[in-house]
Amino acid sequence: MLPYALSSVAVARQRLSAELQGAGMRAAAVDDAVLVMSELVSNSLRHAHPLPSGQLRVAWICSESQIEIAVSDGGATTEPRAGRPTLSSLGGRGLGIVEYLADRWGVRHEGDFTTVWAIVHATWPARNGQARKTETRAQKTGTPELREVG
Repeated sequence: MLPYALSSVAVARQRLSAELQGAGMRAAAVDDAVLVMSELVSNSLRHAHPLPSGQLRVAWICSESQIEIAVSDGGATTEPRAGRPTLSSLGGRGLGIVEYLADRWGVRHEGDFTTVWAIVHATWPARNGQARKTETRAQKTGTPELREVG
């Protein structure tokens, strides 16, 4: 969980970048994932309400071929959608950037909150001719879990 504040964009970016770089993900894939995270958090702050706690939930799950990034908030009066701004527009490009960089993205509505998620292709350096495999897993169950910032 992060505060519903502009400073949370930088915090989320730094934590995701550090984790992915530490796991050995290729720099270009880290950059794409971090930019997608930044756009999702920024859009949430600009267009939606905070969760009832006054915060945002920012999480990700990483596997050998992809990373799913999810940002949950208190929702908005309109549905998140990619815009088609004019060249002179000052904004409206966030979900267009997400649409371009992500393999797919979408919106889930669950009770009092809305989650915008995106799947970004993950690439790892080869080791001894083998592609590196990694997955963030829950320690007890061995099933993938969303890693939450906060």
